[in-house]
Amino acid sequence: MRGLRLVLVLLTLTVVSGLIDAVSYLGLGHVFTANMTGNVVVLGFAAAGAPGFSVPHTATSLGCFLLGAVTGGRLATRYGKGSRRTWARRTLAAEAVLVAVSAAVAFAWPHAGGTVYALIALTGYAMGLRNATVRKLGVADLTTTVLTMTLTGLASESRLGDATGHRSPRRTASVIAMLAGACLGAWLVLHHGLGIPLALAAAASAVLAVVASGKE
Repeated sequence: MRGLRLVLVLLTLTVVSGLIDAVSYLGLGHVFTANMTGNVVVLGFAAAGAPGFSVPHTATSLGCFLLGAVTGGRLATRYGKGSRRTWARRTLAAEAVLVAVSAAVAFAWPHAGGTVYALIALTGYAMGLRNATVRKLGVADLTTTVLTMTLTGLASESRLGDATGHRSPRRTASVIAMLAGACLGAWLVLHHGLGIPLALAAAASAVLAVVASGKE
């Protein structure tokens, strides 16, 4: 199959995750919509009454993420036994549409009362859908949204550890990709609002939906 290999697709999606979490954490009331590990911790902060955190916002994100993951699992059952390229492209196209709708909402109603919840719901659902698909694709060390085990592998399997880190370049690239996406997303949110980073994330997912090959 021609097209962009899955490793590069997933690294680019890791950049997109950084963009999405910059939007959600900095612009939607200290909630994550891509990184659910952080979100569970944030929910604990909010439940304890820590200032600046919201139980409804965080619960909305978790709930929509789980719904997206359920959808991703259903799609994996339906399409996962066929062409990986077709399956990956359909999921990426769905993510692109959901994030594009969230960008449109951010541009059209930046100060409306329901905008925060709409953006949390749309991006959370999109990230759940993507995560379920990435999990089923099973490309090692490229989850696209979390880095704890990636960093653990980098350190524990380095020359200072057990010296078995044959996938270190991939892991390092994943960390750099997330950092780059978060940095770019934060800059855009702070200087240009929420619409532009969401539109950029949607455009990246749309391009990947066209060029993904299905091969590692």
